[in-house]
Amino acid sequence: MRIAAAQARCPWLDPRQGTAKVLDFLKQARAEDVELVAFPETFLSGYPFWVDKTNGAEFGNADQKRAYAYYLDAAVELTGPELATITEAVRDLGVFTYLGITERAAGTVYCTLVAISPDHGVVSAHRKLMPTFEERLVWGIGDGHGLRAHTFKDIRVGGLNCWENWMPVARQSLYAQGIDLHVSVWPGSTSLTEDITRFIAREGRVYSLAAGALFSYADVPTDFPFYDVLKDRGSRADGGSAIAGPDGRWIVAPVSGEERLVTADLDPAVVRGERQNFDPAGHYNRPDVFRLEVSRRRLTAADFTD
Repeated sequence: MRIAAAQARCPWLDPRQGTAKVLDFLKQARAEDVELVAFPETFLSGYPFWVDKTNGAEFGNADQKRAYAYYLDAAVELTGPELATITEAVRDLGVFTYLGITERAAGTVYCTLVAISPDHGVVSAHRKLMPTFEERLVWGIGDGHGLRAHTFKDIRVGGLNCWENWMPVARQSLYAQGIDLHVSVWPGSTSLTEDITRFIAREGRVYSLAAGALFSYADVPTDFPFYDVLKDRGSRADGGSAIAGPDGRWIVAPVSGEERLVTADLDPAVVRGERQNFDPAGHYNRPDVFRLEVSRRRLTAADFTD
């Protein structure tokens, strides 16, 4: 199977243009015989790049409230037209897709990684388990509902958002489902992907695909509340998309600054060979000593019984 990371410049807080960008890369993926593609964290509609540059923790700040409202309005719903359009394209083109989105649910935004199958549509929506540092000022805390592996053309795949890839039990929850390919999605930085991508590959004896975005503060819309503060700050995200093999060696080292598909060919036989001496969810596991229990219940504000 040929796999790819879509390393692209996201149309920040513009879900219409963002959807068009996703469609363009899906068509490009199909043209390059890619069968599985991953887009960066919150590619649609954008990472909250303003928070750490504008004193985002100032309580009651009117501009911060306006910025959040703008961000909430730009987020997409799981049942909204953007995902419906992308799901239709995935079905038509036959490319299994991992897509990072800002998910709107009532008044909250979640950092969500959506898996879309050509055969079954949206098969999981994984909300980031714990937003990192200043992200907690913007994103809600997720749950285990989306900690699911999927099979596509005999390849077993699972994915996580950004720093939750550093959470050992989150990784193990996917290894335990027999994945051959681990997808990690990032806001975009070679410094974020240069260590963990290879570590996951070698730890899990899996192919490890990292997808990162490109972003410049020049991309901030002119009507965003902090436009004047941010517009001249230059580049923020340089990509870092990369692919490592099950032996932990680079197939494609982190790519910086280029907008393109980062591709590699995956051979499941290589995964099986690397597990000859180490399998963290099989013969090198000790379930008699360690026990991991994962709740995949979708957490809601209330459960109603009629």
